[in-house]
Amino acid sequence: MTPPNPPVAACRLADLVLEGEALTRLSPLIEADRAQAVADLLAENSFAPAGVAPGDYRLRLSIQGGRLVFDIRQPDDAPLTAIVLALGPFRALIKDYQMLVDSHILAVEEGREDRIQAIDMGRRGLHNEGAELMTTRLRGKVAIDFETARRLFTLICVLHQRI
Repeated sequence: MTPPNPPVAACRLADLVLEGEALTRLSPLIEADRAQAVADLLAENSFAPAGVAPGDYRLRLSIQGGRLVFDIRQPDDAPLTAIVLALGPFRALIKDYQMLVDSHILAVEEGREDRIQAIDMGRRGLHNEGAELMTTRLRGKVAIDFETARRLFTLICVLHQRI
């Protein structure tokens, strides 16, 4: 018998591994986004896989064959479950994210503070859209809160940069 979905507060990511992390170098801005998203995610998150006992989890997040893979494990790295999602629904948002990153880099090089602020507002809106899509795509598979979804979306964008 599969255990019921535990209360979200009892479940969290204690560790995160981005698979393929060393394959390519990231721009300083994307590396900063990755580092901040990982730090924030590990400091505070809500992650409750359906049908898995409550507790702490290790997540191996990767993109394989055009699919997003959530390899969920126990803290000792013993496998629990894997969730595979099509990457297609995220592609337009990922493309927009990359365009905003490129625009941000250009605005910083040009010293255009007003443009940087406008781009940052756009990035926040894009992260919100990505979080909503992440929550929808994981519905029934993993219960997550909005901030966890935002940070996972950032990490998907970073992983996509490596392809």
